[in-house]
Amino acid sequence: MMNRTRPEITENRVEQIRGVIRENPEWNRTQISQHICRMWGWQGPRGEFKDISCRDLLRELDRAGRIRLPAPLKPSRSGGGAGVIKHMEHDTTPIIEPLSKLRPLRIENVSAGRDLTACKSYIDQYHYLGFDRTIGENMKYMVYSRDGQPLSCLLFGSAAWSCRQRDEFIGWDKRQRAHGLSNITNNTRFLIFPWVRVVHLASHILSLVAHRVADDWQYKYGHPVYCLETFLEAGRFRGSSYRAANWIYVGRTTGRGRDGGHKHAILPIKDIYLYPLAKNFQAALTDFSGA
Repeated sequence: MMNRTRPEITENRVEQIRGVIRENPEWNRTQISQHICRMWGWQGPRGEFKDISCRDLLRELDRAGRIRLPAPLKPSRSGGGAGVIKHMEHDTTPIIEPLSKLRPLRIENVSAGRDLTACKSYIDQYHYLGFDRTIGENMKYMVYSRDGQPLSCLLFGSAAWSCRQRDEFIGWDKRQRAHGLSNITNNTRFLIFPWVRVVHLASHILSLVAHRVADDWQYKYGHPVYCLETFLEAGRFRGSSYRAANWIYVGRTTGRGRDGGHKHAILPIKDIYLYPLAKNFQAALTDFSGA
């Protein structure tokens, strides 16, 4: 039976993974993930195994100490390094214009070639987090003025595995979350280039992208997304542009990390914003009675 959503990770499934690793000590991570996809029927809409998503899951379980994976064949690429991302020279002539002089904006979904290289280069050089590799389903956008001037980049990727405030706002229990995560995407990077100083540009871009990302996702991956999320570091960002674009503030992370096994914050505390893409988004994300 084909399963297009991320499987619920029960203790029985974790034990199945341990058994696959134990019984096949010569297998690498790719062989393990492909076997698990086959065993669970974890496939995309076109019948392809969700191998990359499965490896993400395996790494999460490995980091949490629930399984022990074999060493990777290649060292993981770290994000944000000039040795990893090709840095290009960019025209940094200041763009200080009324928004009306730049509209209509052109938004391009980039996935290959020079546009993708430029997108990575911009983010790696000018975003405070740099560019980190995108694993699993993702969308990359470049934004241009009507005259073709590059203005901004955005990245969307996998939703956070667990976030109490988000899950409570949606109405998720653990089973529903496991089914519904693939129907949310996380705006992991949003960069207005530092030489671009245009009032209301950021909120305008967020609104434009929000109106097209669901269609882009359906076309690329064959399934819908019903909600966007983002996490903004508290104290560094006020979230004004997201609020102006009608994103909903739902709370703040504790900073205690994925497992929360700490009394005090060990990670930056972040404000959590959501943007529903459908009026019935909560029902769409919680009703899996037919799954």
